[in-house]
Amino acid sequence: MFGLRKTLSSLFNRSKVDEELFESLEESLLLADVGIHATQELMNKLRSTSKKEKITDPTELKNQLEILIAELLYPLEFNINPLNQHTPTHTPEIWLIVGVNGAGKTTTIGKLCHALQIQNKKVLLAAGDTFRAAAREQLGEWGKRNEVEVIVQSSGDAATVAHDAIGAALARQTDILIIDTAGRLATQSNLMEELKKVKRVIQKLIPSAPHQTILVLDGNTGQNGLTQVKAFHDALQLSSLIITKVDGTAKGGVLCAIAQSLRSTPNFPQIMGLGVGEKMEQIQPFSALLFANELLNND
Repeated sequence: MFGLRKTLSSLFNRSKVDEELFESLEESLLLADVGIHATQELMNKLRSTSKKEKITDPTELKNQLEILIAELLYPLEFNINPLNQHTPTHTPEIWLIVGVNGAGKTTTIGKLCHALQIQNKKVLLAAGDTFRAAAREQLGEWGKRNEVEVIVQSSGDAATVAHDAIGAALARQTDILIIDTAGRLATQSNLMEELKKVKRVIQKLIPSAPHQTILVLDGNTGQNGLTQVKAFHDALQLSSLIITKVDGTAKGGVLCAIAQSLRSTPNFPQIMGLGVGEKMEQIQPFSALLFANELLNND
């Protein structure tokens, strides 16, 4: 699944545990976008455990590192993942999807729609990316594939689309309304303000909404991904992350950096799923243990 897992896995093929192995591990974790602080934390704990347990077998050392990575990531894991089992808290429940251009928001919406429909949820989509006609067309195509209605406007801003979509969701007794938004960089303050406006309009109609604010994050973005998470969380109070393109090229370690950086942040977002392909069923609920195993193994 992850681009550097072959490199990481091969390090443990050595005959002994020594300082050279620790240094190579540290370098590989940094190259995997684990980040300086998370890498230092993991390596300090691994050295301490190795010394305390007198570990001499590299395979045993790998098992210990896998445990440490999983422990770091556990706080980002849902107790009950909405992709597996979800009981809406409101009717309709509003999911707001945000992220930068090219992260895979529209494809992710199609996958979310499919996963929720498997649970017999009635889903409605809203094409809130009013900047790009292609985005509206793409979302419309996902709507056709999933056989769900898409609320679209040829004019008007994203807030207007959200307003009309909520009205439609209420009228149709929809379980979940998923609202797409235009891609934007975290540094584009005017566009971030527009997202805040969308959120305010949603809250005027349903004060408890949005019930999920999901950042779609490209798994290849490396440490820039951490910057995106912080910026969007500061602006919108994210509830969830979905990491896309985790299928062979993504380094994956940025999730460790996110976990290490955000754990002291109130109400930090959890990871709902990992996108592992382009098909609508190719989204996996996030598991810290499975992720750690995939990161360190080349099976």
